[in-house]
Amino acid sequence: MSIEAQGSGAPRPSAPVPPRPAAGPRAVPGRPAAPAASSAYTLAPPVQPPALPPLPPLPPHGTYPPRPAPAAGPPRRTRRTALTVALLVLGLGLVGGAVTGSWLLDQDPAHAAAGRFDTARQLWHTTPVDTLFPPVVDGTGAGPDGADRTWTRLGVAPDSGCAATLGPDLAAALRTAGCLRVVRATYRDATSSDVTTVGLVFTRADPAGTAALRTAFTKRRLAADPRLLPAAYAVPGTAAASFGGRQRASWSIDVLAQAPVVAYAVTGFADGRAVAAPEPAAAAMAAHDTSPAGQAGLGYEAKGLADRVGRTVRALAAPSPTEGG
Repeated sequence: MSIEAQGSGAPRPSAPVPPRPAAGPRAVPGRPAAPAASSAYTLAPPVQPPALPPLPPLPPHGTYPPRPAPAAGPPRRTRRTALTVALLVLGLGLVGGAVTGSWLLDQDPAHAAAGRFDTARQLWHTTPVDTLFPPVVDGTGAGPDGADRTWTRLGVAPDSGCAATLGPDLAAALRTAGCLRVVRATYRDATSSDVTTVGLVFTRADPAGTAALRTAFTKRRLAADPRLLPAAYAVPGTAAASFGGRQRASWSIDVLAQAPVVAYAVTGFADGRAVAAPEPAAAAMAAHDTSPAGQAGLGYEAKGLADRVGRTVRALAAPSPTEGG
């Protein structure tokens, strides 16, 4: 194109623009051309599932086939019953064995005696005071030549330890038995001319220990030893208000065979007179004894009251007829 043509003001004719071909898939060398797209979508026909075989017809009512039998084995209720029976038999066996063992032990004299000792050992706090020390004690045939005696209680002392109540010598003589507790009371006779303190010493000894203590008191004559003279219990405001150490005239000590208990009694004059030489009950009860205790029959008072309180303990201990007394 010349410069003159460019500078002229006449418009330059434009060349005609050929139309753009319609959009379509582009041909790729070596690959077949895709078919032209259709202006409407065509849905594929639905896929039908394969036909199922027809179900067999149901049998008429009441003609259903029976259920198959369960697997072999005992039913659950039978197993549970068998287990219950087994446990019951085992329990009965254990109980029966325990009862049989207890029965066999009860037939053993040594075991039975030990059981009674354990029971009798607690009598000092399990038995009413009026049982151990009745308000009135009947002493039929307890006096000289079988005369009757009656004792009336004046007072009961609180239970106490052994050393302070019994005195050092008597407490030492009972130490091997293991002194546990002392209970005591004071009585007067029917004429109020004499007073007596009666006591029970409960020990920790078993039957063998009690038998050894009883033998020691017999062989060594400890019951007659003046150093083992029991203490008196004075009751203020009564006939025994002045009953002290110097007023003791006679005494009795007995180690029981059926229980871990020592029964004792000590007697003196109610008027408070002092006694220079106390005598054991056996000596004061001897014929032709001329001591003040012997002449007043105080040995019978001590022996008779100690025996009757001891009988109460023997009865509570319930000894077997085959055991010694």
